[in-house]
Amino acid sequence: MRVLGIDPGLTRCGVGIVDVSQNRRATLVHVTVIRTPAGEQHENRLLTISDGIERMLDEYKPERVALERVFADTNVSTVMGTAQVSGIAMLQAVKRGLPIGMHTPTEVKAAVTGYGQADKKQVGTMVAKILRLEEIPRPADAADALALAICHAWRSPLGALAQSAAAASGDLHGGATPRDRPAARLTNAQAAWFAAEQAAKAAAPERSGLRR
Repeated sequence: MRVLGIDPGLTRCGVGIVDVSQNRRATLVHVTVIRTPAGEQHENRLLTISDGIERMLDEYKPERVALERVFADTNVSTVMGTAQVSGIAMLQAVKRGLPIGMHTPTEVKAAVTGYGQADKKQVGTMVAKILRLEEIPRPADAADALALAICHAWRSPLGALAQSAAAASGDLHGGATPRDRPAARLTNAQAAWFAAEQAAKAAAPERSGLRR
């Protein structure tokens, strides 16, 4: 599976592309950061980012697109720019019929590091390790984009494992006795990812209410 991950931002928009095999081995295809100067007209900055994403999609032909889910922030102007870039990326993907995955920062951190509150250095270090790179991709926007792509590619097999883990804890079908429960096969990183994903879903209604 080839996945294009986008860390949306108006000044720096990270774009990372990875190939992931069925055994979850991830390989770097391309990574870049689309930059726009703060002094340029807003609409021109959006056009530059749109053109850059379009070139990446046409040249590398990913099968899926992964984006960071945008939540409310105290800096409204930053959130607006990020949301607009996300909209542009989604439009470019939909025009090509590509599936889109949205992931919270906590989900992504848990996926690549096993810890949902990891800092950027930890994420970058693990991205370099997963992709077998000699150096951490820089700036952080580049590493974050690759982490998004890796997270999305690894998400599909997690579904079955998550069900196994839920069954093992008695969360499915009203609970089961310990003797009847199947053995969960989640790794520590997958378990952390699953927990982060559930927490994000639980918090979504509250966050949506704050944005109204």
